[in-house]
Amino acid sequence: MSIRIVFIGAGRMASAIVRGLLEKEHYLPEEIACTCGNDPTGPALAEQTRIHYMPDITSALYEAEAVVLACKPQQFSAIDATLANAATGKLVLSILAGTPLSRLSEKFSNARNIVRTMPNTPGQIGAGVTAFAPLRELTEKDTMIVENTLSSLGNFHEVDEVDLDAVTALSGSGPAYVFEFAAALREAGINCGLDEGLADALAIDTLLGAAMLLAESEATPEELRDAVTSPGGTTAAALNVLQEADFRGLIDRALAAAKARSLELANE
Repeated sequence: MSIRIVFIGAGRMASAIVRGLLEKEHYLPEEIACTCGNDPTGPALAEQTRIHYMPDITSALYEAEAVVLACKPQQFSAIDATLANAATGKLVLSILAGTPLSRLSEKFSNARNIVRTMPNTPGQIGAGVTAFAPLRELTEKDTMIVENTLSSLGNFHEVDEVDLDAVTALSGSGPAYVFEFAAALREAGINCGLDEGLADALAIDTLLGAAMLLAESEATPEELRDAVTSPGGTTAAALNVLQEADFRGLIDRALAAAKARSLELANE
C-alpha cells in the first residue's frame, strides 16, 4: 500500500493530527509517513501509531498526495530543493506560525496548492480550533483532504490570509490567556483563604463549566454574564472591579500586541 500523506515534523500538533486521522479512519497507518529533525519525535510517533518513520522522506513524498509542514518555523529554511521538488503536484498544508503563503509558495513553487493554517494547542486533545487560508481555491478533492486533516484537531474555519494574524492573536495564543486567568483565579482563591488544591479544582471546573454553557447556550456572553449578576450582589462587586481596571481594554491591547508580533514574524 502506498504512502498518501507525509508529515515533515512529528511534534505535538503533528502527532495530534496523525492520531485523529487514524481514529477517524481517514488513513491507515501504512498510508502515513513522517520525518523529524535531530530529535526522537518521529521514531516515537511511528512506534506509537505504526505509521512509517523515514529519516529521508523524499521518496515517500513523491508518491504521496499531500504533505503537512509541521516542523518548527525556524527549520523551514532548512528544507532543501530536492525535498521541495518532490512536492511537485502535491497539496501542501502548513501549520508553521508566522509563515505566509508568499514564502511557502516560493519554497514549494510547484505544489498544486498550498494551505496556511493556524491551529491552537487544545487540538492536542481534539478540542482545538483552526483557521486556514488556501493559496488558490481548493478542488473538491483537496477540500476533503484539508477538512479531514483539520477536523482531527477540532473545529475549523476558512478565512482570508489577511485575517490569520488576528486569528493568531485570538485563538492561536488564546489558550495561554485562559491558562493565565485560571492561574489568577486559583491564586485569588488561595488569598481568600481556600486550600490550594480546592482553589485549583474550583478554578478549572468553573472555567470548564462556563465554557460548556457558553457553547451550548444561544445567549451571548453578555447575556449569560447578566444572568449570573444580581444588582448589588457579589458578582456585581467583582465585575465592578474588573470594569474599573479596564479589563476589556487590557484584553484588547493584549490581542493587538499579539497581532503586531505575528505580522513582525511574517516579515523576519
